[in-house]
Amino acid sequence: MKNLKKRLQQGEALNGCWLNLGSPLTAEIVGNAGYDWVLIDLEHGAGNEKDALSQLQALQSGTAGVIVRVESTDRRRVQRTLDMGAEGIMCPQIENATDAQIAVDGMHYSPDGKRGVAKMVRATGFGKEFESYRQGSKENILGVIQIETSEALNHLDEIAALDGVDVLFIGPSDLTMSLGIFGQLNHPLYIDALKAIVTAAEKAGKAVGILLFDPGDYKTYYDMGIRFMACGSDATFVAQGAKNMAKALNSNKE
Repeated sequence: MKNLKKRLQQGEALNGCWLNLGSPLTAEIVGNAGYDWVLIDLEHGAGNEKDALSQLQALQSGTAGVIVRVESTDRRRVQRTLDMGAEGIMCPQIENATDAQIAVDGMHYSPDGKRGVAKMVRATGFGKEFESYRQGSKENILGVIQIETSEALNHLDEIAALDGVDVLFIGPSDLTMSLGIFGQLNHPLYIDALKAIVTAAEKAGKAVGILLFDPGDYKTYYDMGIRFMACGSDATFVAQGAKNMAKALNSNKE
């Protein structure tokens, strides 16, 4: 465990990166690049659960904590991912406290949740460390709830107040789409939404996260109180690197 939850609770800013190629090789490279955390994307990424397992294995010796974004709040999806060794779960398209509670329930064992118990899984060292894992799971597993719709903005306080919700994570593309201002990150409606999310999180003692499109915006969001930021992805790095190299080579043509 990389103690992501404890570090956030202590006010540390944690920087992350998306993994959406489903590749253990790019995961290993990014996981050792200096990020505090990486996110394996099962919602929009190219990989499936089997690929996530390979990525988790590749990331084990790296310096970054590993979060997995699941496709839905279905308990089976959430607990299966945790059993494979994820340190946190990101749940997309959460619109109210009921949605958030379902997500959190899948992350934690009874009496804190409804996660099924299996000892012989990777997260517990295939049974060897089950008791220590079980006892520490509540304080170690990071629950990241995505705020991506205008409806979610109506329930921020109730969502943030839930035990097990550790981060309210802003999805800029989906949120601006829902607000009818797609991609307008300087629009007053979007700025007001960000402020409301930060306020709700601060009242509940929770953290706020966001996906950046430009690292130059980091200070702006940091000054707003956002401490869990991600920028870039393995797919972006490969695409940009390939494009830049081809451009450099082609510039030498006569």
